[in-house]
Amino acid sequence: MKQLIQPFDYAKEFSQTLGRGILLNTQDEKFNSMVIGWGHLGIIWGIPTYTVYVRQSRYTKALLDKTGAFTISAPLGAPDREINRILGTLSGRDVDKAALAGLRLTEPVENGVPGIAQYPLTLECRVLYRQDQVLAQIPEAIRSRYYNPQGPDAENFHTAYIGQITTAYLEA
Repeated sequence: MKQLIQPFDYAKEFSQTLGRGILLNTQDEKFNSMVIGWGHLGIIWGIPTYTVYVRQSRYTKALLDKTGAFTISAPLGAPDREINRILGTLSGRDVDKAALAGLRLTEPVENGVPGIAQYPLTLECRVLYRQDQVLAQIPEAIRSRYYNPQGPDAENFHTAYIGQITTAYLEA
């Protein structure tokens, strides 16, 4: 059963859990989920939003670009270490991460992307805007740490996806 919520009433839970990993979920022919450590809840153009950042190489990026829909799933308390390990180290291109992690998917309300019962705090979102990062505009100290020009991530920058929160709920 879903209890509708106001997302900003749970801003503390989203921000405190983000650093330990919350889940970004997508769905096309199959469900996919990945752990994210960057994102933010906010308002732009008078619309409640959740912004996520996804690297160019990620399977999730291809799904977001195709469908324009995602959910954010956060736990109430500490994230499950085994779920985060599986979802944070394997690619949905290669394996069924939901099955391997034992995820219990929940029925979406509006956007067609399930939530996750083990991470019951859920935001359903539709992409309003996307923007590739311009590496030259990122301060050198940050760029060299996250986009090392001699390393594998030199051209593996992020795309920012601003998602309109269409529904927010706790899965009971």
